[in-house]
Amino acid sequence: MHLTGLDLLFWAAGFLANLALLFILSCRRRAKSFPFFTALITLNVIRTIVLYFVLHYETKESYFYTYWSLGILDVTLQLCIVYEVASRVFRPLGVWAHDVRSSFVLLVSLSVTVALGLTWLASPPARTWMQVVVTEGSLFSAALMSELFVAMMALSVSARLPWKTHVAKIAQGLGAYSLISVLIETGHSYFGVGRDAPAFIVLSYVRMAVYLGCVTYWIVMLWRDEPPSRAMTEEMRVKLFSLQRWVEYDLQGLRSRKKW
Repeated sequence: MHLTGLDLLFWAAGFLANLALLFILSCRRRAKSFPFFTALITLNVIRTIVLYFVLHYETKESYFYTYWSLGILDVTLQLCIVYEVASRVFRPLGVWAHDVRSSFVLLVSLSVTVALGLTWLASPPARTWMQVVVTEGSLFSAALMSELFVAMMALSVSARLPWKTHVAKIAQGLGAYSLISVLIETGHSYFGVGRDAPAFIVLSYVRMAVYLGCVTYWIVMLWRDEPPSRAMTEEMRVKLFSLQRWVEYDLQGLRSRKKW
């Protein structure tokens, strides 16, 4: 497959942007806080290098299997990021917030069902089975990720749970990219895939431009420090102390009952 100058420009820009983000995650010590997100960005750097050389020195079939294998790993890491973000939003003290765990599991199940339904309804005008697999698989992953991030944000608002700044920015970037990816994959399903389809080329450029925008957004936001946490007021301190005394009283009562 021949790459145009614009293709090479996007590839180089994406590679450098991911490297810059990986550098910020390391030097600003964000990698330890977001290991799965850091792993995803690392994978994007490695994938760019691997696919470039496979494209130039291997067959189209080898490129397909390499692309799809890395794509599965990409989706797996994105799912891990969903849990990573959810655990920080809904488990600020190491324990899931009340009634959030069951709601989150239900939202995940519904998201998978809806994504499978959309994929089943899609009928891309592709010439080979490889193109069908790539198109429908990409649509499934994009639909699933967009639903999960939107549902998670809605759940956090309804539960009135706080968002840490860096967590929010990562979720917002991936959520926006996933939503736009759904539209792009829907376009692929309608117009077809392949370098001979003008719409496919345009949509591919749009996807790369959107991803570059998300990476740039992460670079800026993750470079900045989070705003300082709100200090505990005296009223909150009194309530926490009263709750602790109440729990201790209940525990003493339970111990006394066990003795009898």
